[in-house]
Amino acid sequence: MTTMTAALRAAAAAALLFASAPALAAAPEPGAPVAVQSYPEPERCPRLFAGVARIEVASAVTVAEGEVGMVAITYLGHSTFLIESPAGVRIATDYNDSVRPAEAPDIATMNRAHISHYSLRPQPGIRHLLRGWGEEGVPAAHELTYRDVWLRNVTTNIRGGFDEFNVQRDMNSMFVFEVAGLCIAHLGHLHHTLTDDHLDALGRVDVVMAPVDGSRTLSITSMIKVLRDIQASVVIPMHFFGQSTLSRFITTLSEHYDVKGMLGSTITLSRDTLPAVPTLFVPPVF
Repeated sequence: MTTMTAALRAAAAAALLFASAPALAAAPEPGAPVAVQSYPEPERCPRLFAGVARIEVASAVTVAEGEVGMVAITYLGHSTFLIESPAGVRIATDYNDSVRPAEAPDIATMNRAHISHYSLRPQPGIRHLLRGWGEEGVPAAHELTYRDVWLRNVTTNIRGGFDEFNVQRDMNSMFVFEVAGLCIAHLGHLHHTLTDDHLDALGRVDVVMAPVDGSRTLSITSMIKVLRDIQASVVIPMHFFGQSTLSRFITTLSEHYDVKGMLGSTITLSRDTLPAVPTLFVPPVF
């Protein structure tokens, strides 16, 4: 084979390979506008009462991405939930080193009453790691919009141990998340009932995650007062220590709320599928 023939064959092969390759998108012209995904402006959970209809219960972990307006809420254990938005934003509450999602969330909120509510070794890749406590007497103050999620915190006080007179002011945060128009509140390690100012700051709450241990946070009677003041359509209990602790809370709350067991650790909700009467959804006991 001559050098010329070999060169022609090589050129033909290169041309065939180029022709069979997928076409590449043309580079945008300099200065051309770049398409940016936009999301609806958040309402910021004004203190109103939402219309309600029905609820959908998931029997297994459900990813909310792709389901228009649906939000997946998974109970991971203790006080940690994974909230997934329709745009795929992942939020972990009371994020800590023992109970956490397998993959780093986009947003992680923490409180500091005990080591089981915050992390000393957060996973790499968390975009927003939010402490619920302040420093040097300045309360934590968070307000954040990330894709289709808006959030803010409302601070409360905690006790030092079980001493009701050892008050540490503004060292807990209740975090409020607006996701696809659904307002979700996580009460953190709440140690006292709420004032009108707290309730106004929380705004409208459709779903509330409440500690129900009856001792380390609030008594069951006081927690039920908090829940009746908040007036959420859905209550999900957390921070309970076994079946007996949870059963005491369920027995008392069932006088005021419907009670339904979750078929799995995840429910999917939207603002349009909230229950017509206040309902307690009970996750599996781990």
